[in-house]
Amino acid sequence: MEALISAVLGDLLGKAISFVVDKCREQAATAEGDPQRLQLLLMRTRTIVEEAEGRSVTNQGMIHQVGAMRERMYRGYYLLDFFRCKGEKAGGDDEVSRCLFAPSEFNPAKRLRRVCSSNPIGSIVVCRESSKELKNAILDIENMVTDMKEFAIFLMSYPRMYRQPNNSYLFLGKCMFGRHMEKEQTISFLLQAEPLGSGNLGVLPIVGPAFIGKSTLVEHVCYDERVHNHFSLILLYHGNNLKDETGATFRDNCVIKHQNTASDEERLLLLGDVDQGAWKRLLHSSEGFMTCGSKVIITSRSEKVVSLGTTEAVRLKCLSKEAFWYFFKTIVFGSTDPDEHPKLTSIAMELALDMPRSFMCAYVVAALLRAANLSVRSWCKVHTHFREYIRKNTLLFGEFPEDDQPRHIWSMEETQQGSENLEFFLLGDSYQKGPAAHSEVPQITVVDLVCGTRSVRPRGRFEVLFWRSCIPPYYSYASACEFVRHKNTATA
Repeated sequence: MEALISAVLGDLLGKAISFVVDKCREQAATAEGDPQRLQLLLMRTRTIVEEAEGRSVTNQGMIHQVGAMRERMYRGYYLLDFFRCKGEKAGGDDEVSRCLFAPSEFNPAKRLRRVCSSNPIGSIVVCRESSKELKNAILDIENMVTDMKEFAIFLMSYPRMYRQPNNSYLFLGKCMFGRHMEKEQTISFLLQAEPLGSGNLGVLPIVGPAFIGKSTLVEHVCYDERVHNHFSLILLYHGNNLKDETGATFRDNCVIKHQNTASDEERLLLLGDVDQGAWKRLLHSSEGFMTCGSKVIITSRSEKVVSLGTTEAVRLKCLSKEAFWYFFKTIVFGSTDPDEHPKLTSIAMELALDMPRSFMCAYVVAALLRAANLSVRSWCKVHTHFREYIRKNTLLFGEFPEDDQPRHIWSMEETQQGSENLEFFLLGDSYQKGPAAHSEVPQITVVDLVCGTRSVRPRGRFEVLFWRSCIPPYYSYASACEFVRHKNTATA
């Protein structure tokens, strides 16, 4: 009986081992073939998306199709890089491994992923899930590309808006990223005729947190040729508040963004960032100067202005992690091919997962990495210090501070051995300045302070430049700053 049981167990064990070996071979074949297959599909998808973005498409259904294609493209590139970076971590050198696998207790998703990676069973589960997700992405994009033949034919009938640069880095650096759908939604509202005899003034609220891109969206909408041809006058309100404004005095506090003197009919487009009560008072007194067909766009951080809208509000949110990674990778590597630097790509991807998905943060960290050239050691140092920056601020504030909140930043300069005090700088509330105030923009940048590149360190309270945008409205983002001292517990 015992011999029979042993034989049965041996047979079952042999079949189990054969099954595991076959599965490993199957996964190995998938790991080799699927990334190449996905990359070819993404190249085709990217061609269609870039062609669509370069044409003046007015059909709302096609615009939504382009948006869906773009999101799937971002997801595909994210999965492709994640799959490659996972292999790079497994076979990387000690320095990169320490940098990438260092604990990050303030990101639960990453903490779970690292726990699974340190557990053989968890590693198998993560591998299976990754392969499954990769296969699903391939099937999804394949089906989408197959159904795009008619879409491509219709696309050719629309005129070109501009000629895109061959280099995607130059293109992303000079365009508004990730807001194509919101832009078309806004333009659609502006060009839509109001019902005759309704007497209602069309109002569109654009709502979102600080520095999310509300002014940038409005500026790009105003530059659109369709909007220029539709409105005879576009005004941007620059007053401090509307408490004492009337229809007669309102224009005195406005900047003319566009004026079409050849137009027979006057249509006004008013733009402004003010509070709910002030707009209500103005709209009640606007009959004297707001002609039929005029429109109003209100931008605000507050959800309260949504009630003023005569149509659905445009809400700006942070980019998805896939779209943010696509953007961040492009501005970090520039004209350099990331595929030629797999270790650096792994570090950049880990950084992108650690970062808040903010354009300002992306540009600052990208500048730090570019200043470090293509050195793995230097990029690991940036990653380590940024993770420490997140940890310290999370401990101090209970959560990661927003772009317009004070935060502590440690310098990347080497601390002297045995020093009792560490010196770091405290950033206050951030603010923005228009292009007319460029002469007043601080000469000291955040990168200068973090890297210690300035020969003379400023003292007291001073201004520091975060980032200067190279797209309309060409704002510069700055912050008040001062150095403070912190007790070095490591010397105790």
